[in-house]
Amino acid sequence: MKRVEPDEIEARAEALKKLLSPCRLCPRRCGADRLGGELGFCGVGEEALVSSYGPHHGEEACLRGWKGSGTIFLAGCNLGCVFCQNWEISRLRLGRPASAAELAAMMLDLERLGCHNINWVSPSHAAPQLVEALALARRRGLRLPVVYNTGGFDSVEALRLLEGVVDIYMPDFKFWSAEIARRLAGAPEYPEAARAAILEMRRQTGDLEIAPDGLASRGLLVRHLVLPGNLADSEQIFRWLAEEVSPRTAVNVMAQYRPAGEVSHLAGEPELGALARRLRSEEHTAALEAARKAGLRILED
Repeated sequence: MKRVEPDEIEARAEALKKLLSPCRLCPRRCGADRLGGELGFCGVGEEALVSSYGPHHGEEACLRGWKGSGTIFLAGCNLGCVFCQNWEISRLRLGRPASAAELAAMMLDLERLGCHNINWVSPSHAAPQLVEALALARRRGLRLPVVYNTGGFDSVEALRLLEGVVDIYMPDFKFWSAEIARRLAGAPEYPEAARAAILEMRRQTGDLEIAPDGLASRGLLVRHLVLPGNLADSEQIFRWLAEEVSPRTAVNVMAQYRPAGEVSHLAGEPELGALARRLRSEEHTAALEAARKAGLRILED
């Protein structure tokens, strides 16, 4: 994959903007006229909302390095996960509007601070604005790789416009079951969409490449948050990644689940009640073993 030049990045941004009215940027295809002032399902209109930005030392070692990953946290979200641990950002949309020039300035500031990459967190609903800003930042000398840190609910149509723009794709693969995705994220189409998105991401960038200094330079890294009661069906996800994407797929099998968001309302439900408790160590161990059995490349947090 060859990185595209600023003029082409700008053209991609314009093509992505056309998907905003009616909005069909993500698989939800909510149809909002975001360029005309309407808010999409994500709660965001024409302008991106930024919750915060800065060096982040909590990402995977190959991203955070020794000076941090240059994260830009976007407010709003195209999913509705009942257990979201960033509820204030995703659902309450706590953030401030940021123009393309302001977003570009953030990216350049992160580079000046010594960050190893530019990490767009929850970018799916703000891809046009971010890509427009990247064109400005590249013209002003930005050289860092771009990380697309997504929940995995991305459309192939939008992703194709990111080829040569994004260096490292880091999607979640949250749930295998459409019914679980419906009940926990309001998106029964999520599993199918995530599979299509991950295949497209792998096509563009290949398996994750890590340089001798330990830093990722390009490729695919899949995150999977293990849910209590195996509600995500982790083994199925890992088997699919190994068989259909690549046996060398890099995965982070995450144990950070804790009750948050709206999960307290599920305590009495026989099928979903496990979400009202923390993940047990043996549940995470079982998921790790499933990933090893599938032959995947397991990364640490």
